[in-house]
Amino acid sequence: MTDKMVAFCGICCTDCPAYIATQKDDEVEKRKVAEQWSKFSPEKPPLKPEEVECDGCFSISGRLFNYCKECQIRKCGLEKGVKNCAYCDEYLCDKLEKFFTQFPDVKKNLEEIRRSL
Repeated sequence: MTDKMVAFCGICCTDCPAYIATQKDDEVEKRKVAEQWSKFSPEKPPLKPEEVECDGCFSISGRLFNYCKECQIRKCGLEKGVKNCAYCDEYLCDKLEKFFTQFPDVKKNLEEIRRSL
C-alpha cells in the first residue's frame, strides 16, 4: 500500500474502503463496499460493485468514486493547486465548515497537517 494520502477535505484516501478495494483489484471487497454504502442512501439506487472504483482524490484522469467527481472541496483544491486544504490560505472556509458538520473526525487530519507547517 502507498503512504498516507490525505484528500483536500481531510479524509484519508488510503484508509477508504473504496480506495483499498480498487488498489487491491478485489471484486469481493468492492461488492461489500457497494452493499454497505448503499445503506447510507436508501432513497437512491443501490451502488454497483463496478461503481466502487477510486484511485484517490488527487487522481485527474484515473478512477474516482461517484461523489468525488462532483465534490466542490476537491474542485476548489485542484483549482488552487494546494496539496490539500490544510495548505490553503483560506483555511477554514465555509465549504469545509459544512463538510465537518457531517464528518467531524476528518478535521483532525487537516489540523495535524497545519500544525506541522
